[in-house]
Amino acid sequence: MNHILGMLTKPQQEWARIRDRNDSVLATYLKYLIWIAILPPVAWWYGASQIGWELSGRSIRLTSESAALIMGLFYLTILASVAFLGMMIHWMAKTYDARNDDVAHGIGVAAYMCVPMFVVGLTGFFPNLWLDMLLGTLAAAYTIYLLYIGIPIVYDMPKERGFLFASATVAVGLVLMVSLMGLTVFLWEIGFSPIFTD
Repeated sequence: MNHILGMLTKPQQEWARIRDRNDSVLATYLKYLIWIAILPPVAWWYGASQIGWELSGRSIRLTSESAALIMGLFYLTILASVAFLGMMIHWMAKTYDARNDDVAHGIGVAAYMCVPMFVVGLTGFFPNLWLDMLLGTLAAAYTIYLLYIGIPIVYDMPKERGFLFASATVAVGLVLMVSLMGLTVFLWEIGFSPIFTD
């Protein structure tokens, strides 16, 4: 958890610290990911079920049970997505002749590059469509920035090769995002759709 502030203020130094720690996959999950990944689902459960969105003069809220189910699935999806993206980073590391190409480094990169997204997930406590979209876009841009500067540092490679590696990782991330959108539609169709209050 000590890396959160560093990733937001001095990311190059923080990536070097993450590279040198050599945490295992289990340590990354137990010390960091399972704790920070719970923040956005909790914030959005509260915001969606207790406060709601103001649209056209109406307050739109989900029932507590529906929001809890959706946010529980959201939490599990975060954990699984970081693992998948980390394994893909590890798999691609061999292609780019990276050092430190164990799976723990791949999952570490995937987990720590998402710090801005986890922090901005706290906006769920105050659901405001335009503010959330603006901050989410800025967080996504900073997440990609962290990836581009982090890959060359963690994998000890020239910046040019790191740029190509990071670009491939962004492509995998986009495919993952589209796949999750399709999975969301499927889950809504089989009964996990949101239930709104009256």
